[in-house]
Amino acid sequence: MKSVALNATSRALTRRAGAKALRTAGRIPAVIYGRQAPPQNLEVKSKEMEDLIHHSLSENLLVDLEVKDDARPKRLALVQEVQHHPLSGKVLHVDFHEVAENEKVTIMVPVETVGEAEGVKTDGGVLEHVLFKVKVRALPKDLPETILADVTHLKIGQAIHLGELKVPAEVELIGDKGIPVIAVAAPRTEEEEAAEAAEAGAAGAGDVEMIKEKKEDGEEGAPAGKGAEKAPAKGAEKAAPGADKKAAPAAGDKKAAPAADKKK
Repeated sequence: MKSVALNATSRALTRRAGAKALRTAGRIPAVIYGRQAPPQNLEVKSKEMEDLIHHSLSENLLVDLEVKDDARPKRLALVQEVQHHPLSGKVLHVDFHEVAENEKVTIMVPVETVGEAEGVKTDGGVLEHVLFKVKVRALPKDLPETILADVTHLKIGQAIHLGELKVPAEVELIGDKGIPVIAVAAPRTEEEEAAEAAEAGAAGAGDVEMIKEKKEDGEEGAPAGKGAEKAPAKGAEKAAPGADKKAAPAAGDKKAAPAADKKK
């Protein structure tokens, strides 16, 4: 990996307000860390950083960092992480990892495909990118920006495994060499797609039913309590007239009493 020059200055403004002020002024907050020195807050020009990223194959950059007015003005560093704005894509923050020229480092490198797989072109298969990045270890100058994988020979059911990736002799691939990185899968039939859609629909319907059932339970339960309170009141109202009707004979008894007196 060829190193590129980048200018930086020490950063005094920190926290969210300071970072916002920097970005408004056309600069990006950054930090550099490593084993040779404690972490240090830096700032770089937005245009310089974005131009470097735009003209590189990936965000794996090796930079000759020149820190103005610093006790250690010259640093060799890897761009460890770049934070972007989720909507505009502008760079918000950069992490640099200081390295030594004679010391091996480990980074994640993106894997890109070359050509069109035979199984996709002739048999309608589906190219599956199982791993988009793989871990490698090498000296800074030997680190690859990307790893290219030729997929033209792949047929349905075949794959390129980690140990089959072609990298320079100075680069070590880290991980299980039998892990597939890129594969060609058989196309799905209409029956499989229909069955999958039916399963998804059934699962969705089950969820709706369960929600509806819970809602109905809640709706029925609440009025039931209120109804139970009101029911006795209505019953009492109906019972009162009934009681009056049953009490009517008592009134008749009162009428019968005078009749008895007349007989006497």
